[in-house]
Amino acid sequence: MQLNHTDNQNNTDMRNHRLTAWAFCLIASLGMMLTSCAQKEEQLEGFRIKRGTNLSHWLSQSMVRGEARANHIQEDDFARLHELGFDHVRIPIDEVQFWDEEGNKLPEAWDLLTNALDLARKYEIRAIVDLHVIRSHNFNAVNAGLTNSLFTDEAAQQRLIDMWYQLSDALNGYSTDWVAYEFMNEPVADEHEQWNQLIAKVHAALREREPNRTLVIGSNRWQGHETFKYLRVPEGDPNIILSFHYYNPMILTHRGAFWTPIGKYSGPISYPGKMITEENLAQAPADIQAELQQYVDMEWNRDVIYSQMKDAIEVAAKYGLQLFCGEWGVYEPVDRELAYAWTKDMISVFDEFNIAWTTWCYDADFGFWDQEKNDYKDKELVDIILNSKGLEK
Repeated sequence: MQLNHTDNQNNTDMRNHRLTAWAFCLIASLGMMLTSCAQKEEQLEGFRIKRGTNLSHWLSQSMVRGEARANHIQEDDFARLHELGFDHVRIPIDEVQFWDEEGNKLPEAWDLLTNALDLARKYEIRAIVDLHVIRSHNFNAVNAGLTNSLFTDEAAQQRLIDMWYQLSDALNGYSTDWVAYEFMNEPVADEHEQWNQLIAKVHAALREREPNRTLVIGSNRWQGHETFKYLRVPEGDPNIILSFHYYNPMILTHRGAFWTPIGKYSGPISYPGKMITEENLAQAPADIQAELQQYVDMEWNRDVIYSQMKDAIEVAAKYGLQLFCGEWGVYEPVDRELAYAWTKDMISVFDEFNIAWTTWCYDADFGFWDQEKNDYKDKELVDIILNSKGLEK
């Protein structure tokens, strides 16, 4: 059948109309997709963290060097952490591994750090670079019979700033969304104001170089919850995370820990509830009985954990800043059922009050992974840890 000119024109108009409608729908769909992606990207902006672990005893608190150190943390570790659901790591580093006594850089450690940061980014894991131990300050100096010069020596304070200038020079190319700095671990100053004054100095120095980098700042006396009320937070800086460490009750978390006096207690303990009896106390070593008395007198449970963290929660809320428990965990010899009960209570408080956290630690004596066996030390503990709130997308 032959179509006349009018029919041909009508068909052409209909095809054009369909093409126009199809193109409009395609453009609208693409627009919605791009808007959705942009909104998602916007939501993920910033150094946002929730669940993490410490890569301890690698670039810090270790005498291992050479090939053994280089092989200790590798790509499969970051892949594993990502698969498990961790969103960040804290990487402790020590001055002695990164600078010699004359202040010269030791290149191998720097390469290991930047390689770790590259791998973290590849597996969408944020990283906190934590200057853990320096020659003028060791958080464990008191227990080791040593003294720290940092808070009384201007030259030592300038040295700390100079180290961070060099770290900043090496790391400032990493996105502020993915790498943060913790410029000192567990300060132990005789006076709280000594630490506050040093915070102000280092904060000002770093802000001249990197105004938008997230800085993790903890409280005096081992980043204790009880000293948070004395912490002077730099005003008007939204790129700060406030940090505390929590290992209470120490009689549980440090059971058998040879480096602490309370680790000498080997009697029975309970959790939750009153942790030891008067009879247990009487049988404990005489030199730690005074410290153990608190575990006879009070009942330990989730409410006690919350009450001890409350000051830190309130200070963070006052400044509108993220609160972060940078270290918490249980030593390997701890009875597993006690460890599980305590861990569940910790996670419960973290989730309720939106506290970000990093376990201490990934693979050392408080850790959950065995590098030599390439297997979990305690998969049930990992499952409990990760049965927690992650980052909200």
